Amino acid sequence: MPEFILPTHNRERALQLAHTVLASLDELVAWRVVIEPVRYTRSIAQNNYLWGVANKMISEVTGYELEEVHEYLLGAYFGWREKRVPKKPSNPKGFESVPRRTTTTNEQGKRNILTTLQFCEYVEFVQRFAAQKLGIVIPDPDPAYATRPEARAA
Repeated sequence: MPEFILPTHNRERALQLAHTVLASLDELVAWRVVIEPVRYTRSIAQNNYLWGVANKMISEVTGYELEEVHEYLLGAYFGWREKRVPKKPSNPKGFESVPRRTTTTNEQGKRNILTTLQFCEYVEFVQRFAAQKLGIVIPDPDPAYATRPEARAA
């Protein structure tokens, strides 16, 4: 199915394109047309930075596994909720605290990737946390990394 963006400028041309695309669809088939706002979600490079630099540095300093660091930071940033789990001697109440949301799911557990800006704000929180609580400085992502030869070779 063709996909296109209706921009905030030059809308007439985009509307003509939308009409052309819709008119070209097979008339013997029912079609679902979904309209949704454009969201620019975090990039793979941003995610790689979070896991390969920020979370990794915190993991190395604290001795916690990467997943444990990630879960704790999500909860510290987004807040916690109680989740029911099987009762056992170490957890007789049958509840554990889990982050309210993650970088890829919302508070209801539905897929909802953070926008680029939201992800930047989360990474800034991780950097502040590391500096204030652990005394480590996590370097900023290198904005020119993608243009360097070693990035193209990876």
